[in-house]
Amino acid sequence: MDWMDPISVLFLLALTLAFLWKRSDFWKSTGKNLPPGPRPLPLIGNLHLLDLKRPHGTMLKLSKQYGPVFSFQMGFQKMVVLTGYKTVKEALVNQADAFADRPRIPVFEDFDEGHGIVFSNGENWKAMRRFAISTLRDYGMGKKTIEDRIVEECSFLIQKFESFEGKPFETTTIMNAAAANIIVFILLGKRYEYEDPTFIRLLNLVNEEIRVLGSPSVMLYNMFPALGFLSGGRKTVLKNSKEMRDFIQATFLEHLKELDVNDQRSFIDAFLIQQQEEKNKNQSNAFFHNENLIAVVGDLFAAGMDSISTTLRWGLLLMMKYPEIQ
Repeated sequence: MDWMDPISVLFLLALTLAFLWKRSDFWKSTGKNLPPGPRPLPLIGNLHLLDLKRPHGTMLKLSKQYGPVFSFQMGFQKMVVLTGYKTVKEALVNQADAFADRPRIPVFEDFDEGHGIVFSNGENWKAMRRFAISTLRDYGMGKKTIEDRIVEECSFLIQKFESFEGKPFETTTIMNAAAANIIVFILLGKRYEYEDPTFIRLLNLVNEEIRVLGSPSVMLYNMFPALGFLSGGRKTVLKNSKEMRDFIQATFLEHLKELDVNDQRSFIDAFLIQQQEEKNKNQSNAFFHNENLIAVVGDLFAAGMDSISTTLRWGLLLMMKYPEIQ
């Protein structure tokens, strides 16, 4: 039987609805306390209104009708949308504590399980964020030392550009590698050559993960977790996540063999030393455990590479488009 044919999918959706209908707790949340918004349809919510190519355009259009704070429903997920600078500032700056938590998104719960920084909440988030900020500063973030490291990496990047001798080339992998080497130096205490197969594999894993996480397959799974077995995107995310976790775990095990309290070489060393200190104090070690180490290193690697390299590549594109400004 082809599980992806339309009749099978409709049948499974009907079974899911029947299951949810019997779950009284699902229907307790009527949404009567939510701000105004478009009336949701059964099963799909307000998805029929969403412009998938320009979802922000849909939200801006609805904000003109319902105001800067309105409700929107994606599948079974009820959401509150904030639009406009003043509204967002009020929530994220003036009311920062009230809006500090992340939503519990099924695909991230599957592989991070509430660990790390990016998709954790509560005390775990506070402890890991505090440790990460402090340790990153110790290793040069925001200081002259990291600037020197960036300038050094730029020299390798320029050499790579010059090696093409004026011929066209694809910048994505090269820019990803240059940006990633900065955070890798802090996390692992080393840099990789751009052609290193292990490094290229890690970069490809992160790129594919980011791409698949935004795919319709994963979005559908997040809205209807019961249909997870139909999501090829979810399977890809879990497979890539496991490969990345295995690499990080093998790396910190190597660091553990050569760990020297008086010679901390990297972020991983700092975490492992903190872990040992908590064990020596007979503390419960609620936060500095291996699962958090793997998740935090993965979070910092992805965050330290993708946004920066994407911004730099946009810069290159704009300079090519406007050579007079270049």
